[in-house]
Amino acid sequence: MVNQPKIMGYVLAGGASSRFGTDKALAQLNGKSILDRTCELVRTVTSDSRIVGDPAKYSSPPCITVPDLWPGEGPLGGIITALEDARKANARPTHCLIISCDMPFLTAGWLAYLCSHAASSRADIVVPKSERTLEPLCACWRVTAADSLRQLFESGVRKVTEVFRHVDTEILDDSHWKRFDNAGRLFWNMNTPQDYENALKVLVAEQRA
Repeated sequence: MVNQPKIMGYVLAGGASSRFGTDKALAQLNGKSILDRTCELVRTVTSDSRIVGDPAKYSSPPCITVPDLWPGEGPLGGIITALEDARKANARPTHCLIISCDMPFLTAGWLAYLCSHAASSRADIVVPKSERTLEPLCACWRVTAADSLRQLFESGVRKVTEVFRHVDTEILDDSHWKRFDNAGRLFWNMNTPQDYENALKVLVAEQRA
């Protein structure tokens, strides 16, 4: 997989995990935490990958962990933290691929496509829409959108989907992602212990196939 030279990758960790019961970033899947698995995936398609979260809790070498500027304030704060961090990076990235750590069935093929499409798009945000809803925690964000997002955040906006009403956004429907989702699990995430058990069963079945 060819890395996108001007796109940095960030994995959001450290959510409340209230329905999960424990810190789902550290949940083990096939001998690795889901955070480690996600970081490894992101590294295959971006020039650099980092974690947004508490450095005392999360690490996945060679990823470095960037402290969330607004811990406990939800994923929008983590997204802005990533964009602010990218603005200071030596690589001068144009975009950030920002994804949640709890999506175990994302694929390198899909993420590479998303990055490539964002790099050629004029939009500030490129976000897929699954069969159910928009997927803002699997999206590409233009680094220069950081100021607009921060203004919205400081005005009280916390829902990531609210941002799309104010910032130039391109939505990718299933004509873009369906080819990467033969099993219907591309955007599936782990919110509960039952979700975790289901993910383990799928991974075991795939190993045996």
